[in-house]
Amino acid sequence: MLKQNKETVKIVFKNLPLKIHDQAQPAALAALAAWKQGKFWEYHDMLFAQKKITPDSFEIIAKKLDLNMEKFRLDVNSDDLKKHLNGDMVEAQQLNITGTPSIFINGRKLKQRSVSGFQQQIDEELKKLE
Repeated sequence: MLKQNKETVKIVFKNLPLKIHDQAQPAALAALAAWKQGKFWEYHDMLFAQKKITPDSFEIIAKKLDLNMEKFRLDVNSDDLKKHLNGDMVEAQQLNITGTPSIFINGRKLKQRSVSGFQQQIDEELKKLE
């Protein structure tokens, strides 16, 4: 979708660590710590490529990405990132989001999860701006 809509589409990622996964919240904080060093998407992709996420996974991935480990450890435990994560979770609750991934286009939940469904909703939103 980004390739087809370079000038009009921007991805905004929000976190919703599910309570059923004991490593979800630490994973979200670790990804946000990587974001602080400009490597969110790389961290995200490596994290989701893991067959099993353990507490050791977070630092292993950070080291593979050559992150500043001292900064990474401080950020993972920082109040700023905890507030950021909490804000994402509150926003999800306000939108009645209970699962991931949930996709919205200009505030409208995506209903047709296909390439054509994405494009149709993007086109509808762009027409509203004309």
